[in-house]
Amino acid sequence: MSGDNTGHVPFLSRLPLEQDRPWIGYGVALALAVLAWWVRWEIGEGLPPGFPYLTFFPAVIVSAFFFGLRPGIVCAVLSGLAAWYFFIPPVDSFALSFNSALALAFYVFIVTVDIALVHWMQNANCDLLIERRRTLDLVDTREMLFRELQHRVGNNLQMVSSLIALQKRQLTDDAAKAALDEASRRLGLVGRIHRQLYDPAGAQLSLAAYIDQISRDVIAASGRDNLSYEFVKESDPALPADKAIPTALVVAEALNNAIEHGFGAGEKGHVIVTVAPSDAGVSVTIADDGKGLPDGFDLETSDSLGLRIARTLTQSLGGRFTMAAAPVGRGAIARLEIALAQPDPPVLG
Repeated sequence: MSGDNTGHVPFLSRLPLEQDRPWIGYGVALALAVLAWWVRWEIGEGLPPGFPYLTFFPAVIVSAFFFGLRPGIVCAVLSGLAAWYFFIPPVDSFALSFNSALALAFYVFIVTVDIALVHWMQNANCDLLIERRRTLDLVDTREMLFRELQHRVGNNLQMVSSLIALQKRQLTDDAAKAALDEASRRLGLVGRIHRQLYDPAGAQLSLAAYIDQISRDVIAASGRDNLSYEFVKESDPALPADKAIPTALVVAEALNNAIEHGFGAGEKGHVIVTVAPSDAGVSVTIADDGKGLPDGFDLETSDSLGLRIARTLTQSLGGRFTMAAAPVGRGAIARLEIALAQPDPPVLG
């Protein structure tokens, strides 16, 4: 999630209104007090005795609710004076009898409670808004630090890959050079995987999009511009993060094997990577139209380091990795089958 502190704020969290222009709040409070007086005047004798403040209470509550404590107090004072003078016997005077004092005390108590409750609610909403902004800031910071960490880990792996490549220059043994080349390539691949692997919000990856990107990276890293690539998506389950790196490495090894052994130098070729449902869960198939597998090929006894790594990683996934000759024409097919609990939920693209 990318936080946005300037996004939509609930209306209640913006109360009281016009705090930077308090004269508006006071003007509205005055207008509401006058309106409440006029309504009460028009009602006249339509109300039974003992309700001199009936129309003034809503004016006080609205003033305090929308414009805050001070406009609410102003409206309460003006309303109380208007009711006292015009509607509490003896009318048209500020004479204070026992009954009028009792009525005024009741009014003061009610409006004090109303204004206090409104003020408390607005303070609580203000505190919630502050906490919301603080939470959004923390989310932004967490995502930034998380992505920076992922980027640095990927960079460090790439740096180690480069150091291995430099170390290779000091060697004269061809087998040692080849081993370091392989180690450098694999570390570089893990570094690229790491940059796109995890999401700070914990969202799972789209298996199809992930495999497609890894396949493109491997083919691009091979430097073979005479190979055409096709990706077929028949299923797109979510890929748990703990299975992402082993899955990517197995697919990368199968692709590298197809590129290195299936096609000679300068030879054109076509590679198809397919993600499809299987009985176990999902399968990733790498098919090429290259030279195919050598006679008597047995994956279990193959001495290829890359294929041994693929078999070991497949075991850690609880899956199955196979290689076979293409049923029609030439070429080979490598297939990785893994069990995934989620069939086809919405995923991160």
